[in-house]
Amino acid sequence: MLTCAILDDYQGVGPTMADWSGLTDRLVLRDLRTTFATQDALVDAIRDCEIVVMMRERTPFPAALFARLPRLKLLLTSGMRNASIDLAAAKAHGVTVCGTASHPEPPVELTFALILGLARHLVPEVQALRSGGPWQGSVGTDLAGRRLGLLGLGKTGARVARIAQAFGMQVSAWSRNLTTERAEAEGVALAPSLEALLEASDVVSIHLVLGDRTRGLIDARALSRMRPDALLINTSRAAIVDEAALLAALRAGAIAGAGLDVFETEPLPPDSPWRTLPNVLATPHLGYVTERNYRTYFPEIVEDIGAFLDGAPIRVLT
Repeated sequence: MLTCAILDDYQGVGPTMADWSGLTDRLVLRDLRTTFATQDALVDAIRDCEIVVMMRERTPFPAALFARLPRLKLLLTSGMRNASIDLAAAKAHGVTVCGTASHPEPPVELTFALILGLARHLVPEVQALRSGGPWQGSVGTDLAGRRLGLLGLGKTGARVARIAQAFGMQVSAWSRNLTTERAEAEGVALAPSLEALLEASDVVSIHLVLGDRTRGLIDARALSRMRPDALLINTSRAAIVDEAALLAALRAGAIAGAGLDVFETEPLPPDSPWRTLPNVLATPHLGYVTERNYRTYFPEIVEDIGAFLDGAPIRVLT
C-alpha cells in the first residue's frame, strides 16, 4: 500500500469531493488540513508518502524539499501551472508532477466582489447595521462612467473587462505583450504604457502571470502614479505588488483603498496589518475556491493517480 497525503485541505473536503474508492486497495489517504510553520514539520508529516497532493501554491516545493523526500514519486497540483514547484528538481529526483483543469470564472467573480465591496463600503456599512451604528454612514462610489485599468488581458482579464463593460465602465488594459488588435477584439482601449494606465484609472485590477518581468511591477513609483481616489485590486499573485510600498501608500492615503485576495505570507499572521487596515478589503485567497473548481480538481487528481499507478501518467507538468 502506498501513502498519499493531501496538503493544506483547509476545508477538509478532499476525501469527499471525489470518488476515491477505486484507489482504496492501492493507497492510504492522509488528509492534512493545517499548514506547517517550517519545512522540518512538513517533512515529518509526509516523509513516508509516495504521493502528495498540493492545493495550488499553498505549500512551496523547492529543490531542498524534494531532496528530503526520497520516497516521493508523484506530486499533484490543482491547476496546470504552479510556480511554487521546482519542476527541474522534481525531474532530477524522479518525481512525476501532474495537474488538473481549473476554471477561470471564479477569480473573475471575486474580483468584482472586491470592487463592489470597496466602492459601496459594504463591510463598514454591514458592520454598522449589525452593531446598531450609524444608518448610512458613507457615500458610495459609482462604477458607471468610471475607468477600469486592467494589467493583463488574458482569460481572466478579458472576462473582467466584459463585466466592467456591463456595469457601464470604460476599460483600458496594458501588458508588455498586449497588442492593439487583441485589445480591440475585447472592446478595450490599449494603454500606451503602465504609467498611463495607472494615471488614468479609477480602479486598477491585476491579472498577470507572476514572472521575472512582473515581480514587484507595482512598486512605490508605480503606486505614486495612481490617483488618490483610486482603488487597487489584486486577485492574481501577491509578489506582483511590493507589499511594503502598498502598505505605506494605504496608510498615507495616497490611494483610496485596496481589495486583496493574495499575500506574500499565507495564511496571514494574526497581527498582520492587512487584517485591520480600514481601507483594505481582504479575503483569504478565495479566488479559485469554489465548488465547481473543487469538483474538478479532486476527481482529476484521482484520475491522475490512477493513471500514474497504471504506468501511463496524464496531465504531466514539464
